Order: sequence, then structure tokens, then C-alpha cells
Amino acid sequence: MPLPDDRTALDLLDAHLEALRGGTGLPLPQEPVRLAAEGGGELVRWAFDQLQNIPQEPADVFVRQVGGLLLEFRSRRCSWNAAALRLLDDTYTFVATGPRRYEDWAHDVRAVLHRSVPDPRGWVRLDPDRTNTARHTVPAYPFDPPDASVLPSRLYPLEPQAAVTALAIMAEEWQSELAPVRSRPDRDAVLADARTLLDRYGPAASYWTNATAAASDPAPDFLAAGLEGTGSHGFITFEYLNGLDLFEDLGLIAVSDDEVGVFWAFGAY
Repeated sequence: MPLPDDRTALDLLDAHLEALRGGTGLPLPQEPVRLAAEGGGELVRWAFDQLQNIPQEPADVFVRQVGGLLLEFRSRRCSWNAAALRLLDDTYTFVATGPRRYEDWAHDVRAVLHRSVPDPRGWVRLDPDRTNTARHTVPAYPFDPPDASVLPSRLYPLEPQAAVTALAIMAEEWQSELAPVRSRPDRDAVLADARTLLDRYGPAASYWTNATAAASDPAPDFLAAGLEGTGSHGFITFEYLNGLDLFEDLGLIAVSDDEVGVFWAFGAY
């Protein structure tokens, strides 16, 4: 079996760590993962060595430590990953990018929402519902996206700086936020991470949101309103599944010639 290239090695080890964290992987690396460690770069070898040094028992401690390793591995992989994890890993959010395949990018957005396309660069996705059994009932859960012919009518264009602030307030909680981004001491760092995420799509990218504040103004002050003060057209399902009721959402879509990025925050109880 030939040694994989560095991108393949990174992807293989990421998938293996994800499986171990979810309890579905083997406790010891399989042959492709071992070859990935041999053929990959410094980061792959570092993570593989760290994995080998994690005791396999007790099982719950092993899973927790693998989860920590996966987080560190993804953060070290690229600055985009690190910014995504810092900004949005602690809130109920969906972050994913897919390839741009259609002139009508609404089809590409729906593909991302349905998890039917991979990230073109192999970078991190934040998707707490990826393995949720609710998707057996609602395949795009927690989304109930409209058809591609209707989807753009539920969105409004945003100027780039407004897109940055819309993304930044997704670091807040919907109804229990004690420290809105506008008043945080790390406000500038939060905005910098949001800019890093959107820089991926290039200076010619267009931005769209379901926030109704953008209906009459492509540059609403999302920071002043905060997440709780931002109304929107819902893209979420109203099915009550697994004891979770979804009640609010805020979305941001970035469209470039090559990619579509989808960032979404959810309120639930």
C-alpha cells in the first residue's frame, strides 16, 4: 500500500480520531492510519504519537482525551480551523463549507445543509447534529431548508463588514448570554476570528443572511442588537425530536466562485 500524501494523511487521521471520540473506531490505528502517520508531515506524526500515549482504559477517560487531542490537532492544522473552534465551538452552531458547482448557488447551499458534500479543503466542520438520530426523520436536521427555487427569497444581501458582525454574534447564547460580544474585553479578538473565517472566501465573495434586519439595510448593526435581538426567517425544522425544541436561528451564507460557506446559530431548549 503506497504512502498517502500529506492532505490525505491529515484527513485519514482526523477521521480516525473522530471515530475514536465517537466510540466507533478501533482502539489501535488500522493500517491506513499507520501509513498516514509514516507518510504524513510533522503534525500527523505528532498527533499519532500523542494518540499512542493515551491509555485505553478506562474507556471514558480515553474518549475524553482523544476528544482533546482531536481539538488540538484540528486547531494546529490551519488558522481557519483554529478561528472556527475558538469562535463557535462552545455554542449551538453549524459551520460547513462545500464546493460551488452551480451557477444558482442555492443548490450548493442545500447540498451543504444536507451534508452531501465534503469541505473542499478538508478543513473543520462544526456539526453537533451530524450523527443525531433526528436526521432519520428530518434528513437535514436541524434545518428544514426551502427548495432551491425559494431559498434566495428567504435571504437578504449583506455588506462584508456586516457579515463579519453577524458571524461574530453567533458566539453568543440566545437567551442566557451574560456577556454580549459588544461588551466583551476580547471583542476585537472575536471580530478578528470572524474576519479570518470569511477571508477564506476572498474579496469578491457575496454574503447573505436570513436576518430580517437586513431586509431594508445591507449593513445592520448586529453587534448592537446581539444574537437575542436579531429576528430572522427560520430555516429550522419545527419537528419536536429527541426532546429538543428549536425556536430561533440566525444564518450567514458566503458565496465565492469556488465555495459556499454556511454558518448558522440555533436557539433551543
